[in-house]
Amino acid sequence: MPNLFLPLDVQCSMLDVPRFRADFSMKSFLRYWLPLLIWLGVIFVGSTSVMSTAHTSRYMIPILLWLKPGMTPQTIWQIIVFIRKCGHVTEYAVLALLWWRALRSLPVLRTKTLIVFGAVLLGCAMFAASDEFHQTFVKSRTPSVRDVLLDVTGALLGLLIGASFVRRHPEKFRATTHNQVVDAQL
Repeated sequence: MPNLFLPLDVQCSMLDVPRFRADFSMKSFLRYWLPLLIWLGVIFVGSTSVMSTAHTSRYMIPILLWLKPGMTPQTIWQIIVFIRKCGHVTEYAVLALLWWRALRSLPVLRTKTLIVFGAVLLGCAMFAASDEFHQTFVKSRTPSVRDVLLDVTGALLGLLIGASFVRRHPEKFRATTHNQVVDAQL
């Protein structure tokens, strides 16, 4: 059935529906899902020996001593541990935001905020646990349940940031939802 609201050339180009849906899917994948997959890869690389304390302290100690010469080794160690733990929270807050964004790009899940919230939190918790399990196989890394809890806390923080942004600007997200649903139906 022709759509009277679209120009004739657009209607004719949409006759090839499988190609149109494939283009839409690829655009959606590149925009919403690829950043998530890249970030999962970044987290995975971060749990290898490349980002272990032994390797990163080679760079962090000189920087800390440059900022404040004469720091005690105990103070340096406390700062390094604090920075590393903040890294856990930050990387999983970003992961949760990317996962939230990707799931909300699906028209079926856009209005199901609690389901998306729970799915993202569960997904982040499972990835955090698997990440710590991965560290059991890396000699220079030590897995920790506390790190999983920090990761889940970071994911929760990211979700709260995402949810508060959606609540502050609901009209922007409603307009986007309508346009994406219309595009998906075309």
